[in-house]
Amino acid sequence: MDFLTTDEKAKLETRLEHLRANRPLISQRIADARALGDLKENAEYHSAREQQGLEEAEIRRLEDRLARAHIVDGDSAPKADGVVFLGSTVRLREINSGDVDVYRLVGEASRDMSAEYIEVTASSPMGEALMKARVGEQVRVKAPRGIKVFEIVEIL
Repeated sequence: MDFLTTDEKAKLETRLEHLRANRPLISQRIADARALGDLKENAEYHSAREQQGLEEAEIRRLEDRLARAHIVDGDSAPKADGVVFLGSTVRLREINSGDVDVYRLVGEASRDMSAEYIEVTASSPMGEALMKARVGEQVRVKAPRGIKVFEIVEIL
């Protein structure tokens, strides 16, 4: 099951609306390129058709994802109970190194590198380990370089 916060759902819906609105523009671009003549060596036509195919695939993917997604209000996560849930921001300490970092459990990564935390998707090994864990617990994460153990210091 795919989990999304309300903000993530809104971003996906906005992206979907943009792609749908772009359909007539791509169709017109294809028609204009077709009018130029020979389609075998018409780079503009092939480029427009490729873009159309990519965008239609993305539309189908977003529609499917939104239809199957379970929407969770990140503000209603059970912070008072000290439980990590989708939308929670947590401070973790790596047991071996002692390094402390802040992570946010999200449904879909925004790829925003300017954030004050590291985004972790709920479907990743780290996200699965964190989901429903409590403050003070240690979680084991299977990483590419072996198993890492983190202690949940606090939920922010």
